[in-house]
Amino acid sequence: MFKVFAVVVTVSILSACVTAPESETTTASFKTQIRWTSYGIPHVKADDWAGMGYGFAYATANDAVCVIADDVMTVNGDRSKYEGGGDGKLQSDVFHTGLLTEQNLEVFSAAQSANDHEFSRGYAAGFNRYLRDHADALPSSCAGKPWVRPITEDDLTRLTVGLGIRYGLGWFKQDIANARPPGQENAFSQAGLAGNDPEALYDFEVGFGSNAIALGSEVSKSGRGVLFGNPHYPWRGSSRFHMIHTTIPGKLDVMGASLMTTNRVAIGFNKDIAWTHTVSTALRFTLFELQLNPENPMEYSYAGQFRPITQQGVDVEVVDDQGQTTVQQQTIYMSHFGPLVVNKALPWNRKVAYAIRDANVANTRNIATYDALNVAESVDDIEAAISMQGVPWTNTIAADRHGTALYADISVTPNVDAELLDRCRVTVEHMPARIVVLDGSDPGCEWKNDERSAVPGALPAEEMPRIKRLDYVTNSNDSYWLSNPDEPLEGFSPIIGPERTARTLRTRAGLNFLQEKLADKDRLGPADLQEIFYSQRNYGAELLLDDILSLCDRTADAVQLEDSQVDVSPACASLANWDRRQGNDSRGAQVWTEFWRSARKIPDVYEIPFDVNDPVHTPSGIAIENAEVAQAILQSLAKAQHTLETAGIELDARWGDIQYAERNGRRIAIPGGQGWAGMFGMIMADLAKDKGYTPIIHGNSFIQVISWDENGRLDPRGMLTYSQSQEPESPHYADLTQLYSDGKWIRFPFSEEEILADPNLVVLELVE
Repeated sequence: MFKVFAVVVTVSILSACVTAPESETTTASFKTQIRWTSYGIPHVKADDWAGMGYGFAYATANDAVCVIADDVMTVNGDRSKYEGGGDGKLQSDVFHTGLLTEQNLEVFSAAQSANDHEFSRGYAAGFNRYLRDHADALPSSCAGKPWVRPITEDDLTRLTVGLGIRYGLGWFKQDIANARPPGQENAFSQAGLAGNDPEALYDFEVGFGSNAIALGSEVSKSGRGVLFGNPHYPWRGSSRFHMIHTTIPGKLDVMGASLMTTNRVAIGFNKDIAWTHTVSTALRFTLFELQLNPENPMEYSYAGQFRPITQQGVDVEVVDDQGQTTVQQQTIYMSHFGPLVVNKALPWNRKVAYAIRDANVANTRNIATYDALNVAESVDDIEAAISMQGVPWTNTIAADRHGTALYADISVTPNVDAELLDRCRVTVEHMPARIVVLDGSDPGCEWKNDERSAVPGALPAEEMPRIKRLDYVTNSNDSYWLSNPDEPLEGFSPIIGPERTARTLRTRAGLNFLQEKLADKDRLGPADLQEIFYSQRNYGAELLLDDILSLCDRTADAVQLEDSQVDVSPACASLANWDRRQGNDSRGAQVWTEFWRSARKIPDVYEIPFDVNDPVHTPSGIAIENAEVAQAILQSLAKAQHTLETAGIELDARWGDIQYAERNGRRIAIPGGQGWAGMFGMIMADLAKDKGYTPIIHGNSFIQVISWDENGRLDPRGMLTYSQSQEPESPHYADLTQLYSDGKWIRFPFSEEEILADPNLVVLELVE
């Protein structure tokens, strides 16, 4: 049986409870129904967009009220006002206050549809209703905090625009806030000069990532599409996913997940299609090197004349340790390209300075794109939706019930082609190779404008890579090139990503595991993709460990590690007994993790180098016959053994005992491991002394396997690894995490019959 509560005024964060119903004669501005099924999945139904926004906000706040309020504080530049200016909070406030200006918000808002304005109006009202209903029952993480306040539609715009510039301007927020002209350095700017490491920028193997596989009719058991999606995202904060199902009868019926502070289903499915995203290699920005006037470092050369560097004042309220608030006046320095940035690789001296331009600053089409994705009926519709150019920084991988698979990187990317790069690129010492710096003095080095592009200065959708197949496509955050090895995508701008280069172990793991399945079975179903993921195989070990063990067998002497001698036989023995998986019961995965952390950086470590004609299987082998490589391998083994022993971790400890998430004092074993170590999925945690790999920082998150049977009936399965809420008081703080630990999946209740049949159904009618 299920529980139904009609016209409820108040809902506890833990359970529904009834108070007196509102008058039936009330004229409602907002009306919505929220039905929660098992594991806290909300199904929001409304008759219009205002009611949908109202219910969407209320349902999300039930799990994320503190997270939303915290992010609103961030994008409004109010962290220093409530928490003091230390630990980068002041720089964050300067960045958000200075760049998310009223003018920028007005431009974005003016470009949105009437439906979106109604949705936003409803969302703000729904969130504020939740605050009123739960004023005395907020989670402990934000209960009584002064920064928890009613929100406005402008707050939603700030959240949306702030998300769009996350991988452009957002990478440099401290560098923008810290920028000072020569002669004006102070402790504020010097802290940034010392603390920002540009070498860490755009390191995809330790940053956000994802996996995706889409099968088409030629290889699926049903002859229809199958989609596997698994974004690798943080386990805490505003970038957590939150499952939700939204319905406006006759207009919208889509289920999946949004980020906790976004307001559309970002990845998911409807009765006809399923899609997911992976973070793309395409750049969202370029830097410009400014040649300064030798007489005035506040002017830069452009087209043979000097232009002024303008100053934008920013006032930030800052509270001190005694609770006293003062207003600090800061400055952001602007060129016509965008704000100036300063870090240890990008100085502002008497000769040069550096500015950044972010393509997503002009992206006003994000919401319209996702509205179109939500109602797509085929991968052709998905391609058309993302060609609206609202996807800010991801690839899109999709499948439909008709049996077609799609990969596309149609994301907002600077319109910079190979010829412009060759002519205008500037070399800057210590900058990563993927970051592009252009000559800012030459107008011919500006991004190109193309009338086909909906976003000024961005590559038009027609120039972005995509492929449709009836067998499969896949992506694990490498570039578009090898989405299907039988049809490499080539000839695109290098700013989107590299071609004809070695793929990561994670990409190759996915391709090899999928090709093995196809060689064995020819046709695959959803269970086969689930097994690829949950097998927890370490492809790096399968590819390379035999050579390591061979070197172990011929090594009798202790290995010199700094000032000590290390007998590496315990590490070798642990690796020899390891099952080459990172399941909860595996033993020895920790040795491989710490070993490969350093060994992968050894020059010429592979015996067989990358072969462009065999990119799925090369490079391979360890060059153990090379004396320098062999010695470096042994030192990496010694270092791994020493690291684990120093941390108090046994070399043969059970993986589930040393990699775990703590939930209300209980340890939940978390399978999986690092993508750079050879895993197809990703679980990233730092090694903590006497504890192990905990807490989980980011990795596998909203996992979906969506398919259709021979008759076109939807079969949606999945998992949210970290559960719906990050609040310890919530009943949905650990329930799905335990299922994930146990290697289980849930079926997403999408149809009316499934929702109504759920044994834990709770129904809430909201009217205002």
